[in-house]
Amino acid sequence: MADVSVTSALAAEAYVYGYPLVYELTVAGAFVRKGIGPLPPTPFNAFAHARKLADHHDSYVSVNNDTLYSVAQLDLSGGPLVLHVPDSGEAYHVLQFVDAWTDNFAYVGTRATGSAEGRWLIAPPGWAGEEPAGVRGVIDAPTAVVTVVGRWACDGPDDLPRVRALQDALAIEPLDGAVHPTGLPTPEPGVPEGLGFFEKLRVWLGDFPPAAADAAYQERFQPLGLLEEGPSPYVSPDPGLAKALKDGFVEGRDRVGRAARPSTGGEPGSAAPGEWRLDPHAYDYNLDHFGIGTHDSPQWKAADREESYLRRAVAARTTLWGCHGYEFVSAQVFADSEGAPLNGSKAYTLRFEQPPPVESFWSVTMYDTPDHYLVASPIGRYAIGDRTPGLVYGDDGSLTVHIQQDRPDDPAEAANWLPAPPGAFRPMARLYTPKAPVLDGSYRLPPIEPRRG
Repeated sequence: MADVSVTSALAAEAYVYGYPLVYELTVAGAFVRKGIGPLPPTPFNAFAHARKLADHHDSYVSVNNDTLYSVAQLDLSGGPLVLHVPDSGEAYHVLQFVDAWTDNFAYVGTRATGSAEGRWLIAPPGWAGEEPAGVRGVIDAPTAVVTVVGRWACDGPDDLPRVRALQDALAIEPLDGAVHPTGLPTPEPGVPEGLGFFEKLRVWLGDFPPAAADAAYQERFQPLGLLEEGPSPYVSPDPGLAKALKDGFVEGRDRVGRAARPSTGGEPGSAAPGEWRLDPHAYDYNLDHFGIGTHDSPQWKAADREESYLRRAVAARTTLWGCHGYEFVSAQVFADSEGAPLNGSKAYTLRFEQPPPVESFWSVTMYDTPDHYLVASPIGRYAIGDRTPGLVYGDDGSLTVHIQQDRPDDPAEAANWLPAPPGAFRPMARLYTPKAPVLDGSYRLPPIEPRRG
């Protein structure tokens, strides 16, 4: 038996490396059994649709109020699937393809492929069949289980019938027309409490192997039993191994938590007080699989493969199913321009001298903390942006958003009001198909200013 401290450190590395796989497939299994947020339970190879815009009744972390979701969990073990996407007209939409390791490997939609109707073949790993007639292209999946995340821009309740019709026209079916068994491999029962994560990782590593370079890296986890086939080594583990795994689990979880912790400014090397955390490259950890709609270039690949594992784990924990920056970017802020935590006991302004540079649209959405759920709004406004009706702009084209708990007395300020909760909050800005100044960092979102008087 290796030295326990060394094995604990190795187990922590395994946690960081394997967390995205375990979390993604755990979410996929939960999605099929009981649904997620506004999406009902839905079997594999079928779409679940959110039929209304999210509100404060939806307990899903950082859910957006800009789009309606259409999400499918795909099981390609029975062979390729054919996806039909309707013509979306001029409105923004995207279908994002995420493998079992949370890598974004393809996009279909306004930016990537246009708005025209089309059929797409989704092929499992290693498929060498012939592309059928009538499809616009082949989407090669790196793993046999894939999540498809669809987002349809919706301009409020009056726009719901249009979006629902598009959702109803979205379809997926087996290429051969047959019904195939679906489901995730099941971890072995009887594993003691505290080792369940590693048992899931062991089983799913075998069924959803990573890219070759990652497979070489994960050979280091052989001493932990993670690469063993057959009966689980964790049902009756060596006490030293069990302790090392449990300690490594805590250490790895804490490592991801520290990396995900927001900065309010003031720490060495941190952002300026009140600066929005916007990272167009937060999802650049996919280094190997670039399909339709992706950019296979060094600009969109993490430079250090091992560093990318921590980045990937942080993204899975904080914003599962986030897109590459060229599709859309999100930014969050926890403090005002003076570095004080944002709190609904105060009033604030957010002044845009010019609108964020985007091809599609932008928004700022209000969330509470620490849950990051949408905040109940007395006027039904959960987000504000360039599609919000009735906004009042300055004579110079600027826009001042008023963020506070109570409705402003001034009618012009009330028109630009984003309601805040009584306590701590965290807004999130979203920029859909951002332009170059956002991606190269030359554009900065303005800080939130505490209101005086």
